[in-house]
Amino acid sequence: MSLFHASGRILPGRDRQATDIRLLPLLYGLTLFVSALLLFSIQPMFAKMVLPKLGGAPAVWSVAMVFFQTTLLAGYAYAHVLNRLLGSRRAAMLHLALVGLTAMALPIAVAPGWSAPPPDGTALWLFGLFAISIGLPFFTLSASAPLLQSWFAASGHRQAGNPYVLYAASNLGSFAALFAYPVAIEPFLTLKAQTAAWSFGFALFVLLLAVTSLFTSGAARVAVHAPPPDEVHANAIERMRWVALAAVPSGLVIAVTAHLTTDIAAAPFLWVVPLAIYLLTFVAAFRERPWIAHANVVRFVPFAVAPLAVSLIGGEKVFWVTMIALNLVAFALLTLMCHGELYGRRPSAQRLTEFYLCTSFGGVIGGAFAGLLAPQIFNGNYEYPILVALAVLCMPGFFAGGIRKAATELWPWLLPSAVLALIWYFTRLPLSATLELPFQVVLVLLAAAMLFLRQRLMCFFALVVLSFTVTGLWRPGIAPIETARSFFGVHRVAELSEGRVRILYHGTTIHGAQRLRNEHGTLVGGSPRPLTYYYPEGPLAEAINAARAAHGALGRVAVVGLGTGSLACHRKAGEHWTFFEIDPEVIRIARDPHLFSFLSSCAADAPVVAGDARLTLEASPGRYDLIVLDAFSSDSIPAHLLTREALAGYLAKLSPRGVIVAHISNRYLDLTPVVANVARSQGLVSFLREDDSAGDFMTTFVSNARVVAMARAAGDIGSVAEKWTVLHPDSNSALWTDDYSNILGLMLRRKFGG
Repeated sequence: MSLFHASGRILPGRDRQATDIRLLPLLYGLTLFVSALLLFSIQPMFAKMVLPKLGGAPAVWSVAMVFFQTTLLAGYAYAHVLNRLLGSRRAAMLHLALVGLTAMALPIAVAPGWSAPPPDGTALWLFGLFAISIGLPFFTLSASAPLLQSWFAASGHRQAGNPYVLYAASNLGSFAALFAYPVAIEPFLTLKAQTAAWSFGFALFVLLLAVTSLFTSGAARVAVHAPPPDEVHANAIERMRWVALAAVPSGLVIAVTAHLTTDIAAAPFLWVVPLAIYLLTFVAAFRERPWIAHANVVRFVPFAVAPLAVSLIGGEKVFWVTMIALNLVAFALLTLMCHGELYGRRPSAQRLTEFYLCTSFGGVIGGAFAGLLAPQIFNGNYEYPILVALAVLCMPGFFAGGIRKAATELWPWLLPSAVLALIWYFTRLPLSATLELPFQVVLVLLAAAMLFLRQRLMCFFALVVLSFTVTGLWRPGIAPIETARSFFGVHRVAELSEGRVRILYHGTTIHGAQRLRNEHGTLVGGSPRPLTYYYPEGPLAEAINAARAAHGALGRVAVVGLGTGSLACHRKAGEHWTFFEIDPEVIRIARDPHLFSFLSSCAADAPVVAGDARLTLEASPGRYDLIVLDAFSSDSIPAHLLTREALAGYLAKLSPRGVIVAHISNRYLDLTPVVANVARSQGLVSFLREDDSAGDFMTTFVSNARVVAMARAAGDIGSVAEKWTVLHPDSNSALWTDDYSNILGLMLRRKFGG
C-alpha cells in the first residue's frame, strides 16, 4: 500500500515510519519550545552582564531588541538557503555541525577587550558587543525554528501539511523565558549559575535536535504540482505585505514600551508586559482555530484606537493604571490583527522559510525604526502614534475601494488636520527640530485616515483629539519649553505654577527644579536655592554639612548624577567638586544658564565627566573626601552602581576619613537593605534618614528624601551618627554583587513590606 504526502507525492519508504509516530509533532514542538526558551533567556541574562558598562538605561533594551531581530533575520536567511539548496537530511547534518561549533563557544560571557563605551555612538558600540559575545549562539538558535518546521513538513507525518502551528510552541517557549527570568531565575541564581544552566539547556536542545533530525526526509526539495485551493501567490506585492504586517507590530512593541516607561509609569519590569503580549499574539493567531476570530479582532480595533487617542493627551499621571491598561489593550488588538492577517496570508509549507525570512526582515525594519532611527530624528516618542496609524492602515479592506476613492472621501478631514499641524509649527517652533515638521504633518494626516473607514461616529472625536495631541497644541498641565532625547531617555524642561518654577523631567521622574519667580511674580535674583530633594534643610544637605564639619573642610568632592546641577549650590569656597554624568543631554541642559543656573551660578568651574560613573570615577585622579551617589531616584536604577564590587571601587577613591552619601529615594524600590548589606560587606558603618517634612510638593516644590551615609568610622560622619538611624545588615536580603541582584524582591518588599 502506497503512502502519500499531503502534496500528492509518494513518500520514500524511510519516511513512512514518521507517519506512524503519533508523538512526532510533540517531539518537534518540544524542540522548538526549548530552542525559544534558550533564545529568550539569553537576552535578559546577557543584558544584565553588560549593565556595569552601560547602566540601567531603557534604551539598552531597545538596541538589544534590534540586535536580536537582525540576528534573527540572518538566521532565517541561513535557514532559507539551506532549505533551497539542500535536502532536509543534508541540511540537518550541516546545522548539527553548526550547533556543535556553537557548543564549543560556551559558556556565555562578555567578550574581552570591550571596556567603556564611547561618548557618541553608544548604540553601535552595544550592537557590536552583542554580536561578538552572543552572536553565534543566537544565530544558531534563530535558524532552528524555521528549519525544524520545514523538516516537519518533509517528515511525511499526517499533520505535516500545516507546520505553521508549531510556531505557537516556539512563541510559548519565548513567553515562558520572558517571565521565568525575573521570577524564577534572577532572584535565585547568580550570573555564573545562570550561564551554567543555560549551557545545560543547550545540551538538551542538541539532544532533541539530533533526535528530530532522524525523522527528516533525505529527498531533495519537493516541487508541488497542485497547490492547495487557498494557496497564497507569493509575488513581490505579497512579499511586501508579509514584510509590512511583521514590521508594524515589531516597531510597535518597542514604541509602546518606550511610551509606557517614559510617559506614564516607568516601573521596573513594565517593559516585560508589551513583549509578552507581542509573543502571545503569535500563539493566538498562528492556529487553525485562533483564540479570537480574526473578524472580531478587526471589529474591535476602532473601539480601542479611539480612546487610545485620549490616553495620549497627557492624563497619564492621574489615571496611570487606566492609561496603562488602555494602551496595552489597543496594542494587543492591533498586534493580533496584524499577526492574524499575516497568518491568513501564509504560503504553503514549500515556501515556509521564505515566508519567515520576509517576516523577520519586517521585524528588523520595524525594530530599527523604533529603536534606532526614531531616537535620532524625534525629540519625543512620536514613533508611537505613527506606528499606531500604520497598524490601522493594515486593517483588511482599508483601501478596498482604491486609493483614489479613499483620498476623495478623506480630504475634508485631512485638510483641517494639516492646518492644525501648520499652526503648531508656527506657534511652537522651539519645541522640536525643523526636521520634525514633515513627520508631524504626515503623522496627523495618517491619524485622520486611520479611523475614517471604520466607525465614523467615533472617527471625528478621535481625529480631533489625536490631531491636537500629536501637534502639541494641547498638553494640559505641563507645557515643555524644551524636549531632548538621548540614548538614555526623553528629557523635558517644563514650567509649573504659572511660570514660577522650572522642572527637569526624565520620563516621569523629576530630576531637579529651580524657582524663577516668587509668589508675587518677581524674578528671583542671586544664587538659586536648590529645591526637590536637594533643599537646604533636607537630609542630603545635612549629610554634606556633617561631613564638612567633621573634616573641618572638604577638599575634593565627587557627585555621581548631575540632574539640573542642584547639588552644586551646596559647594563652599575652596572646595573642588566634580560631577559624573552618563547622559550628554543632561549635561547640556544643566550647563545651559537659560534653562537652569545652578552650575553657572554656584560651580561654573566644576568639571563634568561624561560616561558611566563606575568607570569614570575609577579612572579619575586622586581621592575624594566626599562621594555623593545620586543616581537611584529614577524608576530604572543602575543596579551595577550598588554592588559589593562597586562600593569597593568607591572606597578605593575615598580618602581615609572620607564619607559616602547615597540618595536612595525611589517610588518602586526599597534600596535600604541593599545599601546596608554592601556597606557591611566592606566594613563600613551606615546611617539612614527618611525625610517627612517636605510638605505639599506643588506648594513648596521640595520632596522627601531617603538618604544613607556611610564611612569607615562613625566619627567620620559627625552629627549624622548621633541623629540618624543606624543600619544593620538585613538577613532577609541577599548581598548584591556583580554576579547577583534581585530587583523583583525589592519591588515586592516595597509593596508588601517585610
